[in-house]
Amino acid sequence: MSEYPKWFDDVEPIKLYDGLSEVLGTFKDGIINIKYLPIVKMAGHSCPTVAGAYLMTLRALKALYQDALPVRGEIKVSFKEDSSDGVAGVIAQVISNITGATDTTGFKGLGGKFSRIGLMDFNSNISASARFERTDTGKKVDVYYNHSSIPGDPRMQELMPKVVGGMASNEEKKLFGELWQERVRKILVENCDNETICRVEEL
Repeated sequence: MSEYPKWFDDVEPIKLYDGLSEVLGTFKDGIINIKYLPIVKMAGHSCPTVAGAYLMTLRALKALYQDALPVRGEIKVSFKEDSSDGVAGVIAQVISNITGATDTTGFKGLGGKFSRIGLMDFNSNISASARFERTDTGKKVDVYYNHSSIPGDPRMQELMPKVVGGMASNEEKKLFGELWQERVRKILVENCDNETICRVEEL
């Protein structure tokens, strides 16, 4: 079993309904509980970008559905950047993994239902980090994410060149990883509801 920082288990999970998974007998009643750990495994790492994509999705779905279960496959997501710009592709992959939304590469449907393609747009005319929309009601929210108010430990600046350059000792590599994840923990656990870091605006 893979070992990981135990605070991953403290991150609020995202609960959704997926009609396709119910039809195919994948999850009982089509209910899926998505936790941060599987998202990290999919991305291959935990960082402020992956954490931000998870947090944006969590906050956006709460705003869109209130007390109702979000419906996977009925959520459209738009980005102002191109998929190849900066970290947009990384963020899009995380959000796609949670919501099912894809541009052209997703599941094409079963019996005319459950299609996932055409639910993700890039180069959109928006100012937000991402826009989430319910395809059933048309309700939209813009989400703004900025983690700059949660700085990393100053020691990371000295350690990073050593770690990246392969010159760090085992102790230094271990410390760097711990400091890195501590910053991510502060974003996802301590500041999950901090409007300065992640703000949702209903349209």
